[in-house]
Amino acid sequence: MKTQLSRLARSLCLALALGACGTATAANGDAVGGPLPNQELTPRTLYHFLLAEIAGARGQIGLSAQLYLDLARSTRDPRIARRATEIAMYSRNLRMATEAARLWAELAPDSEEARRVLASMSGAEHGGEIDLDAVQIQLARVLAQSNGRLAQNLLGLNRTLARVPDKQAVRGIVGRLTEPYLDVPEAHIARAQAAVAAEDPMGALAAVERALQLHPGWEPAVLMKAQILQQAGAGDEALRQLEAEVARKPESTTLRLAWARALVSAQRFEAARTEFRRLLEASPNDAELLYAVGLLSLQLEQPIEAEVHFVRALAAGHPQSDLIRLHLGQIAAERGQGEAARKWFDEVTDPELRPEANIRSAQSIAREGRVDEARALLQAEADEPEVMRRYILAEVQILRDARRPAEALLVLDDALRETPDDTGLLYEAAMLAEHIDRVDLMETRLRRVIELQPDHAHAHNALGYSLADRKLRLEEAEALILRALELAPDDPFILDSLGWVRFRRGDGAGALVHLERAYAKRQDAEIAAHLGEVLWSLSRRDDARRILDQALAAHPDNALLNATAVRLGIR
Repeated sequence: MKTQLSRLARSLCLALALGACGTATAANGDAVGGPLPNQELTPRTLYHFLLAEIAGARGQIGLSAQLYLDLARSTRDPRIARRATEIAMYSRNLRMATEAARLWAELAPDSEEARRVLASMSGAEHGGEIDLDAVQIQLARVLAQSNGRLAQNLLGLNRTLARVPDKQAVRGIVGRLTEPYLDVPEAHIARAQAAVAAEDPMGALAAVERALQLHPGWEPAVLMKAQILQQAGAGDEALRQLEAEVARKPESTTLRLAWARALVSAQRFEAARTEFRRLLEASPNDAELLYAVGLLSLQLEQPIEAEVHFVRALAAGHPQSDLIRLHLGQIAAERGQGEAARKWFDEVTDPELRPEANIRSAQSIAREGRVDEARALLQAEADEPEVMRRYILAEVQILRDARRPAEALLVLDDALRETPDDTGLLYEAAMLAEHIDRVDLMETRLRRVIELQPDHAHAHNALGYSLADRKLRLEEAEALILRALELAPDDPFILDSLGWVRFRRGDGAGALVHLERAYAKRQDAEIAAHLGEVLWSLSRRDDARRILDQALAAHPDNALLNATAVRLGIR
């Protein structure tokens, strides 16, 4: 009711304004664009006002737009035409919005805003196809009559043309419209924006360079150039450009922020955190900066500093407060502070993040040895299918971590009775079957995954590796692994599988090539175990000891590593 009353109050305010002197200056001069009509506030006019507002308050937006359009036609008042345009646009009725915008532009011929809106709407009455000639004429008129707003209008061109699906056509229009204004840097930025939308980064860079020639060091152009370079895969060059600009204008917060974000994109996290800290010194209560330093500290495995900044960001009112609570809960959980962690997780209210909070709470409970309680939490929380699937996979992981793989497999079997062709669940079930040496079930499940999803590289690899590790059907195993490598070239785990099957087939030298490539890409414990064993078999005992000792220092509890070292007599 309160909302409806406020709408009616606004309606009455507008109605009273209409009853004032017709030549009065409106609050928004651009929207009016000239003298107002001497409008008499008749009972019929007021009735239509109230009817339109009541319709809007009740959610009947289309009816409200139609009533306002009818009122605009009868009163020929530009303020009502503007209101009709806004409501029709809100209702996504392009035909009605175009008609209202045309009436608005007619009644307020000096209004740049009316012409700009009309240009963006032109052609909507023809089944949604945009009349590009009409758009271009309207925008040319806006630019020619800018009256001190030329720069803003040039920068708004691409926004106005955003509805046009043909981006090459937009680029042509922007090029023609900006031709008379090439001594203005904003014209070249408009051309650069159109080139980016048309997927021509080199053309965009050339346009930005021209803007910088006209206005050296202009920050919007500098930032756009860096963005284009990053999108074109030239991140290092973008970093160099931004670093040079920051050195030239160290007091610029905008440049420093862009530089810090570019460092994050380049995964130079320590340097990025240094820059964000510097920005934070100048704005110690900036929630976004506090959050950025917290995330980077977390990335750099410094949870104490991350926690401090997350708490401060939360107090500063960061909009992603529930995401921060998830981070704080995870920090507490990894410290072994389960109760504190669950307190943070319980405070998460965002429906999108609530399932993740429940999963993390369950994991926290399971770490304390209360596995069945953790499972009960997940089973009680499941509601919709996708959330239920996430909870099932989380429950499976909890059982796997608790070394209860047979029970985990039962959970998956129950889920697969409901969704038998879920490739993710089938793959997880296959891996569990392999873990408890149910090779027949593993193979059945993996072959079903491959049947349903022929480009599933890891299913091919898992089946090939499992066969190779058991010295079963080695030729078929190698073919499966080679197919996996075709689907995911340079994947270190697939390279490891290829090396291992070659070793099983008696080709130690061939195996070594693939295993060394795999280990160079990822220092994984199992890859190290395979590499050490192959080196040992090739009589390179010192190299084998070095690899295995390094791996055991990093992964002292890995079962395969320890078993390999004991078998080879290294331990």
